[in-house]
Amino acid sequence: MGLFRRGPKRDSRDLARDGEFSFFSEREGGVFRSQVRQAFAEQGLEVTAYAGVVTDSSGRQFGLGNLAAVCHRDRRGERAWPGLIRDHVGKVLRTMDGPQPLEVLSADEIRACLYPRVVAQETLPASDAFRYGREPAPGLREVLALDLPEAVQMLSEDSLSDLGNVAELRIRAMNNLRALPVEGHETVRRGDGSAFEVLLGDSFFTASRVLVLEDLVQRLMGTGLTPDGALVAMPFRHQLAFHRIQDAQVIPALQAMAQFAAAGHEDAAGAISPRVFWWRRGMMTPLSEPDGDGLRVVVDGEFQELLERLVQGET
Repeated sequence: MGLFRRGPKRDSRDLARDGEFSFFSEREGGVFRSQVRQAFAEQGLEVTAYAGVVTDSSGRQFGLGNLAAVCHRDRRGERAWPGLIRDHVGKVLRTMDGPQPLEVLSADEIRACLYPRVVAQETLPASDAFRYGREPAPGLREVLALDLPEAVQMLSEDSLSDLGNVAELRIRAMNNLRALPVEGHETVRRGDGSAFEVLLGDSFFTASRVLVLEDLVQRLMGTGLTPDGALVAMPFRHQLAFHRIQDAQVIPALQAMAQFAAAGHEDAAGAISPRVFWWRRGMMTPLSEPDGDGLRVVVDGEFQELLERLVQGET
């Protein structure tokens, strides 16, 4: 999974856009939904397609947002869509119709595949099902999830009641997160001398490794973080970017990471946040905000004092 690659061939942005997924043209949206219906039919299930979901005769709903983003971003273009859609639909139906993990797995097996996952608050149901989750930053929520062979299942508060104490389960989940292998690591360097690191992986928990950032930085870089912390960005579930705050290079790094996060978040499957955060002792403060078609950097008084200290240290 590379950072910079040639994008797929798409319809011109000048054509009329799809009402639900603006990255599609109207034609592309129609092709996508038609192929989704076909994939369900091949599994023996007739569905009705709406703008962002399909429903079957029993009322079950299947969201299309992440699948649409995956198809949109695949570099092979439309020729890859049928295979991507059939694979996704097959996994969804096997997961829904098969034995439920919490009913068939032992307690030890559940704990072995338990991880914390950082998600955008807006992607969670409006109910209180995930109220137990911490808020590591504004707009984000940390929940517990099972990493299963064909799916990642987020666990509601009710489903956790029979597994044990939530705090103890989180400790086990965090240990599992620390033990994950590093799938990919790239350094992004710019002409102004600034640089930041990007962790990449197919794991749904790649971005969630921000929760164990200190251990991750030590593992990747050979040295840990200073008390000033780091800049971090989690555009979507498969990327985590960070810059260790050591000197005034944090200023151009912040600008570069703000652009990187906004671009990576747009149209992404598993989108988390378009913002850059100041990570310090496990707490995250937003430093950038979407602003229309662009973005702006927003620095509070405490971070401004940090910047002034670092700049003065180099004069």
